[in-house]
Parts: sequence; C-alpha cells; structure tokens
Amino acid sequence: MGLIIKSNIKKVVKELDKENSVSSVAEEVGRALERKTEEVLRDAIKRAKENGRRTLQARDI
Repeated sequence: MGLIIKSNIKKVVKELDKENSVSSVAEEVGRALERKTEEVLRDAIKRAKENGRRTLQARDI
C-alpha cells in the first residue's frame, strides 16, 4: 500500500532511542508497520461506521 515511508523509519527510531542502543532497522520492520497500520485503520473504519459517521476521527483509533 505504501503508507509507511521506509526511509523515515530509521530516522524516527534514532529520535525515539534516547540511549542510542539500536544501530540498524531490519527490512521486515517496514512490512510489519504497514500491516499494523492497516489493521489499526480497518478497526477505526469499523468504529466510525458503527457510530454512523462517514468521517474517520482520532477517537476511532
């Protein structure tokens, strides 16, 4: 789907890893993030529909 920008993963990991203990990010991390993001969005869409809304909102996540 291309929702996750793989070139940004390492940058974000570096920002979040305050101890600088992770030096690299495996390729499968991008694929796993894609799957997880799609799952979160599917669940959010379901909640919006259940609440009779056509607008996806942060509270659905």
